[in-house]
Amino acid sequence: MSIKVNLDIVLSERNMKSKELAEIIGITEANLSILKSGKAKAVRFSTLEAICKALDCQPSDIFEYIED
Repeated sequence: MSIKVNLDIVLSERNMKSKELAEIIGITEANLSILKSGKAKAVRFSTLEAICKALDCQPSDIFEYIED
């Protein structure tokens, strides 16, 4: 099982930089980078909600399940 993080794609579609998103949702750029790289072990629902609100998207726009 693998979860692919498409946050870079959504950011690009919205013409938004990671730094700007990090400021809007209230997390560090380092933590956002960990999430974007797919190295995060978990994501808080409050963080996911803030990302979706800031990017006007759905969780399925950010995460994709890929069967191994």
